Amino acid sequence: MDGPDQIGPDLRPKRTLADRWRGIVKTFTTREGLIGDYDYAHLFTPRIPFTKRSQKSAPFFGVDDRVPVMLALLLGLQHSLAMLAGVISPPILLGGSSGANFGSDDYQYLVSTSLIVSGLLSLMQMTRWHIYKTRYYVGTGLISVVGTSFATITVASDTFSQMYSSGYCPVDDQGNRLPCPRGYGAMLGTSCLCSLLEIGLSFMSTKVLKRIFPPLVTGPTVLLIGASLIQTGMKDWAGGSGTCGSNPASRALCPSADAPHALPWGSAEFIGLGFLVFLTIILCERFGSPIMKSCAVVIGLLVGCIVAGACGYFDRSGIDAAPVVSFIWARTFPLTIYAPLILPLLAVYIVVMMESIGDITATCDVSQVAVEGPTFDSRIQGGVLGNGFTCLIAGLCTITPMSVFAQNNGVIALTRCANRKAGYCCCLFLVIMGIFAKFAAALVAIPSSVLGGMTTFLFSSVAISGVRIISTIPFTRRNRFILTASFSVGMGATLVPDWFSYVFTYSGDNHSLTGLLNAVELVMVNGFAVTAVIGLILNLVFPEDEEEEATVVEAKGPEAPAHEISVMPESSDDKAGPSTSFRI
Repeated sequence: MDGPDQIGPDLRPKRTLADRWRGIVKTFTTREGLIGDYDYAHLFTPRIPFTKRSQKSAPFFGVDDRVPVMLALLLGLQHSLAMLAGVISPPILLGGSSGANFGSDDYQYLVSTSLIVSGLLSLMQMTRWHIYKTRYYVGTGLISVVGTSFATITVASDTFSQMYSSGYCPVDDQGNRLPCPRGYGAMLGTSCLCSLLEIGLSFMSTKVLKRIFPPLVTGPTVLLIGASLIQTGMKDWAGGSGTCGSNPASRALCPSADAPHALPWGSAEFIGLGFLVFLTIILCERFGSPIMKSCAVVIGLLVGCIVAGACGYFDRSGIDAAPVVSFIWARTFPLTIYAPLILPLLAVYIVVMMESIGDITATCDVSQVAVEGPTFDSRIQGGVLGNGFTCLIAGLCTITPMSVFAQNNGVIALTRCANRKAGYCCCLFLVIMGIFAKFAAALVAIPSSVLGGMTTFLFSSVAISGVRIISTIPFTRRNRFILTASFSVGMGATLVPDWFSYVFTYSGDNHSLTGLLNAVELVMVNGFAVTAVIGLILNLVFPEDEEEEATVVEAKGPEAPAHEISVMPESSDDKAGPSTSFRI
């Protein structure tokens, strides 16, 4: 394992065992080691209107600097809370009515395991392992926290719909979906297979990757992923995305007729609960302390849960029945390959890979380490390879693909602490939260309207991340044409997802042909996949207009790095809150 800012053997003086022991004793027995001189009050001081903020700047802690134990634990907790909502949302959605339709036990297990796996795999990214006798690495050596990818949700939802309609997953006599562990296991197995694509691409030159998958391709793709996810968030906001919301005119009760405080889909009470979460997030960003800003989504969720609990929306039965502790493989699913899912997942992995490159670049920037040169390139290569391994290992640990998250970059920029010890503490807190199954059961019991108010904000931030990527490219005639062509079909498929569902009418016994047709249908009904394919082809086919490019650069100045997704504070007082963008 090499140092974070060099390639090759570690040239720093070797510390003896006695030196290390003296350092540990000093850390835990002195005020400097335990507390230090960090301005802790700054983290908890809200932005009160009509008052003057202190201009004192907190010290910067580099990747491997000594950091007080208290600060490492506090900022580790802040990092874990900043990504909590993003980690739990995908398993809640994929285990619910829009996914495998699991019962409460499997539902809770997925949330617990997602937290545990996120903590363990983040540890791998932060540690940065050197592959023996090669120039390749695994991991970034920075605070690169990984979480369950949002990009899988739209593909998985369409896949489960196809599985239920084809009989791969069971339904009852009334047509209601039954739990489908077989379908979930097929999604995991196919995900593990497709992760080999990202592992293989990690050994390519970063320059080649950026040429094949530039922001012109990835930006619109990420935008449409966010746009398609917002629909799910809004359905939950209004009461639920299950059967009660499939035909609102029937006024079926959500989430079910026997649920506490059940109401028809779209009732004012549901809308109000979700809006309370949304409003709390806005107030935290405007008036909250730095630590509140980075945890605004979790605070909004907490406020919504308090009000929902006081008004009788919570069902405690799942919490009471849940075990005290849980861990990976407490429940397992049969791993198989679902052939129609391969093509859509390959598109997902390409998007996840390019998003990881942008996130790692932003992490290097806020961590004040090199953003160009061989060390930076090795971080990108190690991060992409690490991301491929995390997706493979996550599938073997019964969780859908994981990718590097971006919200932690905002925490680094705000607290001026890029030290990996804080990242290790974040991993510890994530694992602890996952092990205590009662905590996961409480998250699963959150009413859909409260969860919808939070996820709508999260999914919107995914779409805005796509807008941010698009903004880094020059708007030449060529680029505008490629954007228009890729958006035209992709946005149409996002708005009318069943437009391609009736093209193929084959119903014979040729299972290979049926699988191929199902795969094509899954690609065509996912707008982001259509946009990615069209954009990729047109970008390679259409030549660059050098004269127009030179004119744009001369008029606007050098463009921002194409792979960078900035999450630095933009306020003039240099103490603004972190970005609220969340990585898929």
